[in-house]
Amino acid sequence: MSFLRRVYIIAWKDVLLDLHTRENVTTLVFFSALILLVFNFALGPDRELLAQVSAGVIWLAFLLAGMLALGRSFLLERENECLEGLLLIPVDRSAIYLGKLGGNLLFMLVAEAILLPLFAVFFNLDLWAALPRLIPVAVLGTLGFAGLGTLFSAMAVHVRAREVMLPLLLLPVAVPVILATIRSTEVILRAGPWAEVAPWLQLMAGFDVIFLTVGVLVFDFILEQ
Repeated sequence: MSFLRRVYIIAWKDVLLDLHTRENVTTLVFFSALILLVFNFALGPDRELLAQVSAGVIWLAFLLAGMLALGRSFLLERENECLEGLLLIPVDRSAIYLGKLGGNLLFMLVAEAILLPLFAVFFNLDLWAALPRLIPVAVLGTLGFAGLGTLFSAMAVHVRAREVMLPLLLLPVAVPVILATIRSTEVILRAGPWAEVAPWLQLMAGFDVIFLTVGVLVFDFILEQ
């Protein structure tokens, strides 16, 4: 069996489990929608203020919801005593990392696709014209956050205060990709030139390459610990 085939099977296992329980996507969507609703009431009808903070609000909703999915990524394996069985699979441990990353990335992207129309309604914004430029930003930003979060989720799964430890580990390291996604989204929503977005995309791409490589290299050591 090829390496990519094994990665696909591990990712598909998580997808099937979520389709059966419907916990991850449902939790992500409702939690993020609640955040958007709260900010919508707090900011009021001031369109100028909404335009200034909309990029930060949408990514705050995405990232907080994504942390819920990342926190459950390895927790389900531990609660059901499946982690040991997963480690017994005759496969390179990096395939487990990439498979779990694939499942987390899919959950987060699906939640974002569902939430974007809600965001457009709550904040009275026309996102259709900006959508082609928002897609690469969302994919690169979510990939970097999910890649780093999957790695730290595996580190925190055996810690008692894992709900607190995961954000403490993840958020400081993820500052570059969070900043890049918010700044680039802000430029896109105000219809700024692509030249302003390109440097942020390069930063996100570099971040993704570095931390995905680190994740593949150190994941075996993390699981052994």
